[in-house]
Amino acid sequence: MPTVLLSRIEPGLEKSEEEHRREICTAGRWLYEQGFVPSADGNLSIRLSDDRILVTPAGVCKGRLEPEDLLTTDVNGRTLEGRGAPSTELKMHLLVYRLRADVKAVCHAHPPIATGYAAAGVALDKPLLAEVVVTLGTVPLAPFALPGSTELSAVLKPFIERHNAILMANHGVVSFGPDLLTAFRRMECVEHYARVSLVTELLGKQCLLSDGDVEKLLAVYPRPKD
Repeated sequence: MPTVLLSRIEPGLEKSEEEHRREICTAGRWLYEQGFVPSADGNLSIRLSDDRILVTPAGVCKGRLEPEDLLTTDVNGRTLEGRGAPSTELKMHLLVYRLRADVKAVCHAHPPIATGYAAAGVALDKPLLAEVVVTLGTVPLAPFALPGSTELSAVLKPFIERHNAILMANHGVVSFGPDLLTAFRRMECVEHYARVSLVTELLGKQCLLSDGDVEKLLAVYPRPKD
């Protein structure tokens, strides 16, 4: 079957399942083209309803997904529709949905600079960029746990309620939001934050925003709430 040509993702969730399927394929291609998900890395999901999750399959390149490749599962991870197996990281997605009723989409990828920080054991938690302060706040670092394991969910759990993106030590990044576009944009924002942070470290100087600067920013631009 020919590759589906898609170019955009609309905000919001008032869409048919077919539209959600097509948009996951678009997001997968965007992540792949930016080098965030080489090979068959990464995974994406959307909460279709209280008891149905649309998720990418295991072992498939996210840059070459077709709508029919996706699977639907229940909130316990049991496959309801689709061929093959859902992502091995599904437990992590389900945990986010369970803890955050406001979250409707989850994005996991391995953007190289942000993942470098995760591999170095360094959180992205300094007030370095005004836009990041407003959109993300801080990006904490969760300890290492085996990808796809119950232990990974356990180490992520303390961070999920207060953050919208998390570094996973020696692994990658997970971001989430009220729709797929927001989850994807937060992933991009984390990588941009990491790139700028790395440049400042190479230059040997970081001029951080003061507590007063942060307060002024949030007074004018309140951080979005999902």
